[in-house]
Amino acid sequence: MTEIPQSHKELFEIIGNLADSIGQKVYVVGGYVRDFYLNRNPDGETDIDFVTIGSGIKLAQKTAEKLRTDNLTVFKKFGTAQVKHKGIDLEFVGARKESYRRDSRKPVVEDGTLKDDQLRRDLTINALSWCLNPDEFGVLYDPFNGIQDLRNEIIRTPIDPHQTFDDDPLRMMRAVRFATQLQFDIAPETMNGIKEMAPRLSIISKERIAEELNKIVLSPKPSIGFTYLLSSGLLEQFFPEMVRLKGVDERNGQRHKDNFWHTLEVLDNVAEVSNDLWLRWAAIMHDIAKPPTKKFVKGIGWTFHGHDALGGKWVPRIFRRLGLPLDDRMKYVQKLVRLHLRPIALVSDEVSDSAIRRFMYEAGEEIDDLMTLCRADITSKNERRVKQYLRNFSRVEKKIAEVEEKDKIRNWKNPISGEEIMEVLDVKPGPLIGKVKDHIKDAIMDGEIPNNHDEAYKYLLQIKDNYK
Repeated sequence: MTEIPQSHKELFEIIGNLADSIGQKVYVVGGYVRDFYLNRNPDGETDIDFVTIGSGIKLAQKTAEKLRTDNLTVFKKFGTAQVKHKGIDLEFVGARKESYRRDSRKPVVEDGTLKDDQLRRDLTINALSWCLNPDEFGVLYDPFNGIQDLRNEIIRTPIDPHQTFDDDPLRMMRAVRFATQLQFDIAPETMNGIKEMAPRLSIISKERIAEELNKIVLSPKPSIGFTYLLSSGLLEQFFPEMVRLKGVDERNGQRHKDNFWHTLEVLDNVAEVSNDLWLRWAAIMHDIAKPPTKKFVKGIGWTFHGHDALGGKWVPRIFRRLGLPLDDRMKYVQKLVRLHLRPIALVSDEVSDSAIRRFMYEAGEEIDDLMTLCRADITSKNERRVKQYLRNFSRVEKKIAEVEEKDKIRNWKNPISGEEIMEVLDVKPGPLIGKVKDHIKDAIMDGEIPNNHDEAYKYLLQIKDNYK
């Protein structure tokens, strides 16, 4: 019998007694139990799942009454209910069978026993449960040796992996996700099942795939997950552009680096310094357009000219297909992909303040993230070269700081408003206003006039006759 964590023991006793009062068995299942045996602190849990033999909705309603809360949400269609209590989401569901028809994206759900419910679980480590009824309070049900798999750091399906993944193909993504988050190995038979069933992922909605994919991206070392996705064939199902990064060509004894493994190094480098999902996505996408831009130039070697611009153009299409947001987060990734080569072009001692100003203007408030990505992009095995690149980036950052101190270009906005231009030129709104604004912007960026309103206004008076 397990010693239930004190932080939730009273709550679990209440739910167990309520289940007893209506003649139902109830079990706490899934992540809460798994994480307890991984020695993770359960006090911070915000989601706890309960399976009951009977109506999950009825038990949830009884729980809400007992806890004196109106925060009850019922999902009749799915036979589930949620109670919010002291910052915790308590999810109740009746034990069930669940499977997909061959061509369906939606599961068929039927009432079932505890064994049925455990059989539908994706992994052995997620099939662990504790009974909460008074006569069996704290008794562990572990029908598939999940505790042993936790000890051995193994990801394994409860039953034949082909059946598990055929019933719900998203479980293949979940297996990879848990292997990545926990840094566990995937059991050989489970991995073979994923390889053979990978095409079945096509019936799963892109949004559900994206949810699992983003959890992989946000893992401490996301390269683990992408390595599994590649070797299993899953990555080819939804992100073929990334698969095409893999491989090395050789000509005249000259080779280029494998851009797939380079991308994973960059992603891990970013993950070490930032938890930002979209900065990590910029790392994934930064070289995505290298395959179609690859060219061998005699005397120079392999080149990928224009992959930054083309990659930026690809971002919206790839985000749309993957079910990722097509909003400012997508534009942020697009911007970093498009600009990721720019800082290295500013290394020269002769680079002008004007070039720095224009870079800062274009990068805007993303400049720090862009520099983080650029530093992460240094993956050479040559230690001397790495040190040189890092010194170069430090020089660029120093130049940026110097120009910013002098000219205040960061997050720049034109000091002259459209209304002022219309008043001075005595014109109505139209394309001309934008042309004049660009003229003033160029003068500031080129250092012809200081970056302040008074000097910009004087300049406007000087150039107004050019626009009559």
